[in-house]
Amino acid sequence: MKFLIKLIILFLFTTNLISREIGETEITTEDGIEVYQDQKYYLLKKNVKIDSDNFNLNADNVKIIFDKNLYDIIELDASGNVVFDSSVYNVRGSGEFLNFKIKFEELTITGFKSELFTDDFEMYSDGSIKIGNINGNFIIKGANSSLVNESIFIKAEFIDGFFDTIDGQKQISSLIVEDKHISYVKNTSSEMYAKKINFDNSSSLIELKENVTIIRGGEKITGDYGTLDTKNNSYKIKSDAKTKVKAIIQNNE
Repeated sequence: MKFLIKLIILFLFTTNLISREIGETEITTEDGIEVYQDQKYYLLKKNVKIDSDNFNLNADNVKIIFDKNLYDIIELDASGNVVFDSSVYNVRGSGEFLNFKIKFEELTITGFKSELFTDDFEMYSDGSIKIGNINGNFIIKGANSSLVNESIFIKAEFIDGFFDTIDGQKQISSLIVEDKHISYVKNTSSEMYAKKINFDNSSSLIELKENVTIIRGGEKITGDYGTLDTKNNSYKIKSDAKTKVKAIIQNNE
């Protein structure tokens, strides 16, 4: 207990009076720090602010998991009014809870009105948002989930995909989009509705299943199954035995 008290006093004294230098991590907290050396984690309580070379984090409470010493941080758990910003990992976001696995550059934000941004994408959800910079995977799930960038808008309960980094920019290479009611995807040329929408960039094919609607220009086609070839700018709609394909063509002349 004496070690804990001394550590808190030293901690608050040094962070308040000495400005952070390169290579250092500055942490301030109103209710101090609890260190669990054997379990290799420590708790920061009330109005926590972390300022480091790699990221900035504000939250009500933070659990820091370390490896060899207190400065060797490998994972963060934050809760309450979380705001995270990192130019090194090219990601920033906010929400009720955050988990960041530093080695894998894997960030998860959960809770009402969660937001996560990179230079190329905006992600929103009242559930959870997860992105991995190294493996390229992102998952958005829950109510009011959406993904936005300059060329695409996606709204669905579940959005699972991968991105490739090409010339410094993240580009979607595959997508699985699902919603028990209806999913919505809009790109530069089309609007698409379906319960399930899949995309594979290697085949340039968008596949739509159940309650399908494709809108392109003055055309609106509905059916039960559809494919859209983004490379050849063509699409097909099929229907099952119970329903028929329906086409509405608007004359804009």
